[in-house]
Amino acid sequence: MGSFSIWHWLIVLLVVVLVFGTKKLGNLGKDMGSAIKGFKEGMKPEDDKPATGTGAASAPGTASQQISGQTIEGEVKSKSESKV
Repeated sequence: MGSFSIWHWLIVLLVVVLVFGTKKLGNLGKDMGSAIKGFKEGMKPEDDKPATGTGAASAPGTASQQISGQTIEGEVKSKSESKV
């Protein structure tokens, strides 16, 4: 009486699918998977993380250079400010 049989779990699964629908359950599964993947990436030490933006073409129209050991400071201005 303490444990459920496979038939009990199949009936529960059928009711959940009927209530929420397969599309919503699929989206929920994708969201949970991406959240777990992001959590695992965040838990990795800095040494294991791949460097981002080190490729030759990281973004269209921008030059990408890797300078190790130096900090580059700058100011970001919006397009409307730069025309003045």
